[in-house]
Amino acid sequence: MEEFLRGCRRSLPIALGYFPVSFSFGVFVASSGLPFGLATLISLTNLTSSGQFAGVSLMLAQASYMETALTLLMINARYFLMSLSLSQKIDQKMSTLERMVISFGITDETFSLASLEHGTLSFSFMAGFILVPIIGWTSGTLVGETLTNILPPVLQDAMGLALYGMFLAIIVPASAKSRAILEVVVIAAILSTIMYEVPLFQGLSSGFQLIVATILGAFYGALRYPIEENV
Repeated sequence: MEEFLRGCRRSLPIALGYFPVSFSFGVFVASSGLPFGLATLISLTNLTSSGQFAGVSLMLAQASYMETALTLLMINARYFLMSLSLSQKIDQKMSTLERMVISFGITDETFSLASLEHGTLSFSFMAGFILVPIIGWTSGTLVGETLTNILPPVLQDAMGLALYGMFLAIIVPASAKSRAILEVVVIAAILSTIMYEVPLFQGLSSGFQLIVATILGAFYGALRYPIEENV
C-alpha cells in the first residue's frame, strides 16, 4: 500500500496537468454534436490526447475504418518504444497480466516521469502511478463536455496549450541535470522541426515524423552514452 500511495503522489502533477487538456477534448467532442458521454468513454478507454483528437476528427469526417486504424497506429506507435524502454526498469517478476495493466497508462508524461525514478519499479507503485492520471484525464473530459455551453470559445482554444507546458516542465529540469538527456532532447527536437518544415518530408504524417525523430534521438543517446551492464 505504501508503494501504491507513493506512485499516486508522484503522478499527481501529471493528473493536474491532464485535467485542462482533457477538458478541452470534452468541449471539442460535445461541440461537434456527438452524444453526451461519448467523450468521457473515449478518454476512459484510450488515454491518448493526440490520438483521441485525431480519432474524433476522422469520425466526423466519416473516414473509413482502415484509414482511421492506420492513422491512429502511426500517431500512437511511439508508445511501443516507450513501453519497451520502461520494461527495463520494472520488476522482472511482474506477471504478464500486471504488465498489460500498467501498459495501459503509459503516455508521454508518465513515461518521462517514470524513467526518472531510481531503482526498480514495482507493480504497486506503477498501479498508483497510472491510476491518478487516468482519473485526472477522464474527469477533465467529463467536466469539459458537461460545461460546453458555458465556456467562451477563446478559452476553449487556450486549453490545448496546457499539455505542452506540462511536458516542458518535465523535460527541462531533467535536461538541466543530465547532459545526455539534454543532447537527446535537442537532437530529437531539431529532427522533428526539420521534418515538419522541409517539403521532402511533408508527405509523412505528424505521428510518423515524431516516431522517426524519437528513434533517431534514442539511437544517438544509446551510441553516445551507452549504459554498461553489471555482470
